[in-house]
Amino acid sequence: MKKITVIRTDLPDKFGLPRQSGLVPELRGRIVFEPEYRNPDALRGIEGFSHIWIIWQFSRNMNSKWSPTVRPPRLGGDTRMGVFATRSPFRPNPLGLSCVKLEAVRIGKDGPELEVSGIDMADNTPIYDIKPYLPYTDSHPDALSGFAGDYTDYGLQVSASDELISIVPPEHRKALFGILSNDPRPSYQHDDERIYGLSFAGFNIKFTVSGSLLTVREITPSDENVK
Repeated sequence: MKKITVIRTDLPDKFGLPRQSGLVPELRGRIVFEPEYRNPDALRGIEGFSHIWIIWQFSRNMNSKWSPTVRPPRLGGDTRMGVFATRSPFRPNPLGLSCVKLEAVRIGKDGPELEVSGIDMADNTPIYDIKPYLPYTDSHPDALSGFAGDYTDYGLQVSASDELISIVPPEHRKALFGILSNDPRPSYQHDDERIYGLSFAGFNIKFTVSGSLLTVREITPSDENVK
């Protein structure tokens, strides 16, 4: 398979990524095509669809070995389930599947681009294919969610001072709160004193979690943002 595009996002690392697409609707990305595929004709008609499927590579989780069972994060990191009963990135083939909202189609300095929202991919993630989402075949309202259905209401309350939040540009604040409320920590870590850090939109965010409350402790520009 050939990489046809990469996605540019505000999350340079996998820490902080939403565990599924659509969990943080405000989180946006820009799909930029490789030179071989920068033909606008390849996107003719895509503007008529509200959502698209993206098939991409778990490029931050490249393992030479695989395990038949994995530990889903929402089960606390201890309970094992079959790898094919989960969306774990630790798979025989490191392929991800995401349904994202198509916000805009435009021609940029590097050819045609797609702006999408509700993403769950880190910056510069390779993409192998793009397909339109069809609600009359791709949506099944009566589908069962298995063990995952027990964790749909999970979330943290986020506390941050106005002084700290004012450091982040207004257009990034909702996405940041969405990322934090989804609890980016590994599920097996429950240390109230531990300070966690993630990089987002050119800023370093440090926070602690106690029970269901996440408190933002520090926001500073990253070295790249300072330059």
